[in-house]
Amino acid sequence: MRIFLAPMEGVVDHNIRALYSALGGIDMAVTEFVRVSNSHLPDAVFHRLCPEIDNPINTPVRVQLLGSEPAMLASHASRIAALGAIGIDLNFGCPAKTVNRSRGGACLLQEPELLHDIAYAVRQAVPHHIPVTAKMRLGFNAREGYIETAQALASGGIQELFVHGRSKVDGYKPPAYWGAIGEVREAIHIPVIANGEMWTPEDIAQCMRESGCSDIMLGRGLLARPDLAIAGKQHMNGEPYTFMPWQHILPKVWHYHQKTVAQCPPKYTGNRLKQWLMYLQRTYPEAKVFFEAVKRLRTATELQKVYDAYKAA
Repeated sequence: MRIFLAPMEGVVDHNIRALYSALGGIDMAVTEFVRVSNSHLPDAVFHRLCPEIDNPINTPVRVQLLGSEPAMLASHASRIAALGAIGIDLNFGCPAKTVNRSRGGACLLQEPELLHDIAYAVRQAVPHHIPVTAKMRLGFNAREGYIETAQALASGGIQELFVHGRSKVDGYKPPAYWGAIGEVREAIHIPVIANGEMWTPEDIAQCMRESGCSDIMLGRGLLARPDLAIAGKQHMNGEPYTFMPWQHILPKVWHYHQKTVAQCPPKYTGNRLKQWLMYLQRTYPEAKVFFEAVKRLRTATELQKVYDAYKAA
C-alpha cells in the first residue's frame, strides 16, 4: 500500500512536504502545479516550487505540470527531467474556474484526444526511467466520459493514473464516488490511485474496497489529521493506533508557520498558518480556539505573542 500526498495548490508547498515526510506514512508527494503556457519558464521556477530537486527529502517528490499545449508541456517536462526531477505528473483535475478558463486542469477532460496527445508528447520527451503520471476527475460537467478519458491517457503512455472520485461540477462536495474509480481501474492496464473524501482510517479501508485500488492519495484528510497516513496503514494491517494529541500537533504547525514567515512576503504573514488551522478544526477543537485567536492578526510579532500565551495557558 502506497500513500501519496496530494498536490493542493496554495496549500501543500515544500514546507508541508518536508514536515509530512519527517512525520512518516507518506510514500510519495507531488508539487503544486507549474502552469505552462506559450512562453518558456526559467529554471528558477522549478527550483522554487520543487526545491527537493537540489535538496531531496526522505519522500520522493514528482513535479506537476498544468497546461494544454503538448509541445510546450513536453519541452518543459524534458527540462525538468534534466534538472533532476524524479517524476512528472500532469494536472487534469484542478476545478478552479480561473485555471479552467485558461484551458488548464479539469476542463481538458472534455477533450480526450488532446489528453492523449499531451501524454504522448510528454512521455516521448522524458527519459524512460522517469515516470510520467496524470491526475484526473470523473468528468467535467457531469460524472461521465471518465473511462474514455482514462483510456486516452493510458494509451498516451502515462504509467500511473490518480483519479479524484468526483467531477469538476461536484467540486469537493461529499461523497466521492469510489466505485467509479474502480470502473476506471478495470478499464485500463496501468495502476490507478484512488483520491477523494478520506478522513479516517475506516474511510481509507472503504475506499480501497469499493475502488479495488491498492494505493491512495490523501489531501484534505491528511491536513485535518496529520498522522492519518500512519493510522491508515496500521488499520489496514489490523493494528491499533492512537492519534497524536493536539499538544504534539501544535508545535509542528507553529514550526511550519515560522518557515512560511521567512519565505513569504510580509503582507501574507500568517495566511498559511490560518489555512492549515481551518483544516485542523475538523478533528481538533483546540485548533478552532487557536484559529479564532489569530484569524485577524497580520504581523509576525502579534502572532508570536498569541502563540506564546496560548502555549502557556
